[in-house]
Amino acid sequence: MAASDTLSFLRAWASAPLKIGSIAPSGTSLASLMTREIGADAGKVLELGAGTGVFTKALLGRGIREQDLTLIEFNSDFAHLLRHRYPAARILEIDAAALRHLPLFDGPELGAVISGLPFLAIPPRQTSSILEGVFSNLRPGGAMYLFTYGFRCPIDQSLLDRLDLEVTRVGHTFRNIPPASVYRLVRMKPAKSYDWRFV
Repeated sequence: MAASDTLSFLRAWASAPLKIGSIAPSGTSLASLMTREIGADAGKVLELGAGTGVFTKALLGRGIREQDLTLIEFNSDFAHLLRHRYPAARILEIDAAALRHLPLFDGPELGAVISGLPFLAIPPRQTSSILEGVFSNLRPGGAMYLFTYGFRCPIDQSLLDRLDLEVTRVGHTFRNIPPASVYRLVRMKPAKSYDWRFV
């Protein structure tokens, strides 16, 4: 399965390198790092750019139920593969930027969002639409996890500030090709929620 997945990624990357962003699926080390803060109590989880389902498999291993997964994948070949591998999950063959205007849920129901999207190659306006869509569906306390092959968070700080989001580096793995870092995005707490005695 791994060899065929790599070949599928290589073909997809060759036809649309800016949309795929990688020539091979993420490794198990990166999948573990991306999902290590997510447990069964997260409830519903959204995955953006699910690809061949490497992160999906890791989420199931963390106790997320397959029927609680919504997978978004723009590439039709990958979407077909995901429907075969995860028949109980909801799989949508759409652009993640459509989240801003597409009512996927009856309000902020998501406990977590995992992103496999190549944000370094996504224009700022499209990135903004994706983030606005994600955080309108995340319940309070929910987080979005993303990774990058770069040296810092791939989301520009000015955009994070405009959307009142704060970023934390979760970790880095060298056991991925190429090595990658994982970041967590959450809504900033309003000032009145801090206990200033301990700041």
